[in-house]
Amino acid sequence: MTESAKPSDTAQIQLKKGALQLSVMAILARKESYAYEISSTLSDTIGIGESTIYPLMRRMQKEGLVVSYLVETSSGPSRKYYRLTNAGWQVFEKQKSDWRTFITAINTILGDSA
Repeated sequence: MTESAKPSDTAQIQLKKGALQLSVMAILARKESYAYEISSTLSDTIGIGESTIYPLMRRMQKEGLVVSYLVETSSGPSRKYYRLTNAGWQVFEKQKSDWRTFITAINTILGDSA
């Protein structure tokens, strides 16, 4: 293997995948949004691509975590907006708590104080 940091790349991908649903729910907790806007936010902040969002949104809708509705636009086709359901809010709060507990534990292992 070359020094192209392949193990690091793989670790980064796995970390991003693990935090993806929580990240999407955090965006939707701030405001209702459509998939492309969510994807753009994630791309700008953590480098997740657009192709990852659409299957996740379908799965979250199937699981009852989000609902969607169409909003007409003056400059093109209607946009499908998503919002958290009550169940989605509950899962978001639980995952957020779990994430914070996990980060504290990892920081402890790394010797970092949070």
